[in-house]
Amino acid sequence: MEGLYSLLYLTLVFTILFTLHTQIAHKLLVGHHPLHLKKSPHLPLRFNSDGTFKILQVADMHYGTGMMTRCRDVLASVFDYCSDLNTTRFLKRIIQSEKPDFIAFTGDNIFGPSTHDAAESLLRAFGPAMDSGLPWAAVLGNHDQESTMTREELMSFISLMDYSVSQTNPPVDDLSSAAEGDVTKNIDGFGNYNLRVYGAPGSHLANRSVLNLFFLDSGDREVVQGIRTYGWIKESQLRWIHSVSKGYQGQKQDNNHLEEASVCAIPPAMVFFHIPIPEIQQLYNLQIVGEFQQRVSCSSMNSGVLQTIVSMGDVKAVFVGHDHTNDFCGNLEGIWFCYGGGFGYHGYGKAGWPRRARIILAELEKGEKSWMGVERISTWKRLDDEKLSKLDEQVLWQSHPSFKMT
Repeated sequence: MEGLYSLLYLTLVFTILFTLHTQIAHKLLVGHHPLHLKKSPHLPLRFNSDGTFKILQVADMHYGTGMMTRCRDVLASVFDYCSDLNTTRFLKRIIQSEKPDFIAFTGDNIFGPSTHDAAESLLRAFGPAMDSGLPWAAVLGNHDQESTMTREELMSFISLMDYSVSQTNPPVDDLSSAAEGDVTKNIDGFGNYNLRVYGAPGSHLANRSVLNLFFLDSGDREVVQGIRTYGWIKESQLRWIHSVSKGYQGQKQDNNHLEEASVCAIPPAMVFFHIPIPEIQQLYNLQIVGEFQQRVSCSSMNSGVLQTIVSMGDVKAVFVGHDHTNDFCGNLEGIWFCYGGGFGYHGYGKAGWPRRARIILAELEKGEKSWMGVERISTWKRLDDEKLSKLDEQVLWQSHPSFKMT
């Protein structure tokens, strides 16, 4: 009798488990996609054997729900069949054409008011990046959180997506390795992190970071003295990025190799965030490369971003988004500030002015026996036209001649 009861009990348990698996498990989905283990890229990020590292900057995709999300500011001749799918097509084309090593998404990746499911929109927006198998990272803009997820939830979700190397905030190891006394453990925002790019395989610097990519959360909207304004990079974030930079400056050089000793002690850095800083307005009256077509939509607060990155000494260029019809680069106090230009078709733009993406190329110096540190950083844009036209190629930074091998 006891054996019969045991058999009936086990039968009941297996019946319940089978029911859970067949009737309920399929409903435990995120964004209507089954849960699965994250696919991770090959890490660490590093330069290629030809001494190059190419970055694709994608600014302001403004993705909605896909086919049903209409385009804005396009020619009447294409409006009827234009949707988010045009944004997806452009991203696939530019990845296939430029073959970047890394993709940087600089905010307003989705347009919150146009979607009832933020997770689903993120999966669709970043789909081509995940399909490519390339490492990619993102920061948030001022519209991403206007749907069903908070900024913290968005960055957590993005960090778990296939091939993403995004981080919600710096890991404890990064904080503890920063300059002593300057560590900020409570950093404002979500999406502040540093990615290191290592030297070419087989070179003397294969196991050392030769380029740093900083990502910062520039916020969304805030109220200052009763007036609504855009967000800004806070003091805690600036203390953090400055302390990480000081940590690199404090690294001891390995002088075992003559070539390696000639490399600058501080690896150059680039910074990526969404909302431009107030000083970029000054570039209207200065020499620029590209088009300055709309006013700079920055915060009314100036938190000292420019002064901080100038004092760091390693930042060579800053890349922003937010103002879709600005695509220029301009120099402020020795640092280049570049707009990505509007990428997405659901974001505002200018009819007849093609959507665009920015490409950034870092190149290593060739030593007598192997690749050295970064020698040059250049950039150009690609238009979403029939030929993916290349526009405004320029050198942003080149290492000092004293660091070159003779």
